Amino acid sequence: MNRKRALISDTFKVKKRRVFTEKFGATNNNDGPMDIKSTLLDLMTLFPRKIFNDTLPQIVLKHQLYSIHDDKTIVDRQLSELREKGELLMFQLGFDSDAFGLVFTSDYKAKVLASQEGQDTKGTVERFLESVLPACTDLSFNKDQMLKEFLFTDSAITQLVKSGVLTVRDAGSWWLAIPNSGKFTKYLIQGRKAVLTMIKKSKYSEVLKEQLEERRTNAQVKFQMKYHIHDIVGAELVQSLPDKRDPDLEIS
Repeated sequence: MNRKRALISDTFKVKKRRVFTEKFGATNNNDGPMDIKSTLLDLMTLFPRKIFNDTLPQIVLKHQLYSIHDDKTIVDRQLSELREKGELLMFQLGFDSDAFGLVFTSDYKAKVLASQEGQDTKGTVERFLESVLPACTDLSFNKDQMLKEFLFTDSAITQLVKSGVLTVRDAGSWWLAIPNSGKFTKYLIQGRKAVLTMIKKSKYSEVLKEQLEERRTNAQVKFQMKYHIHDIVGAELVQSLPDKRDPDLEIS
């Protein structure tokens, strides 16, 4: 088992059950067809650009969508459609095999190109963005693809890894990656653990969502509380319980 994944699971020790009685978040499409793109745009407003000096594209976790929409099949289908159209990219974030990041392609390209100004890898990265991304529905690429389909040399692949648009998956294959996103992953994990600890320390390990959103955070929580709530609910690390005033979040 991946060491990082084992560490996270052992730390949380929560029951992975989900009981929804009310939707979380501003987007609730009970009265019409589900619009995942609109939900993505709403969630992306919670992404803390300033923390990263606006160098990262806005990242939404795939499972955060499940905190708003119950029907995972429809969510996944619409995400696939957006990816096939070239509007959306998906990334394996590395700290958990079920953790996927979603980024709009235009935002990704803009941030990657900005990071390449003055770098010796710029030409290779530009070629990668122009030739690979337009039809990219893969999370990873193997050596045969890179050499024969996309016609990149070994040295060019090395440059792509150096630039951060690829990261090593295993010998002879690479994940599509978001350059300089290591700090995002670090802050996400430490914030998630801190928020779960807050809930555990509440009476009966329960807290009203509204109260949690307004709670003063410590230095471990870098993101907006709403971003973390969508994370822990969508990842099924807490239960959403019925309450006449506001849904409770519970860890058991």
